[in-house]
Amino acid sequence: MSGSNLFTGTLDILILRAVQVGPLHGYAIGQWIKRQSRDELQIEEGVLYPALHRLARRGLLEARWGRTDTGRRARFYALTPAGKETLAQERARWTRHVSAVNAALDSSEA
Repeated sequence: MSGSNLFTGTLDILILRAVQVGPLHGYAIGQWIKRQSRDELQIEEGVLYPALHRLARRGLLEARWGRTDTGRRARFYALTPAGKETLAQERARWTRHVSAVNAALDSSEA
């Protein structure tokens, strides 16, 4: 969908969900999304990192420097209280959206 913000909104909710359990660095967030989507969603770094920065600017994520399992220095992202609230709201909105689209697709009307 060229020109649509559907992907941006979907990516945002996936990022918030990825860090719901605890802080993750950018690469790990991308891998979580890929794994949980059964390799259907592969997020390019050029899309992921601007999204992380945008969510941090909005106050939904906080970023702190830390070390990865391999000892590499990286920024770890965690949900803020506002991020937790936004995730809950967006999950509910997503569920309603999917239900509405499925109803339309499953309709027997011409």
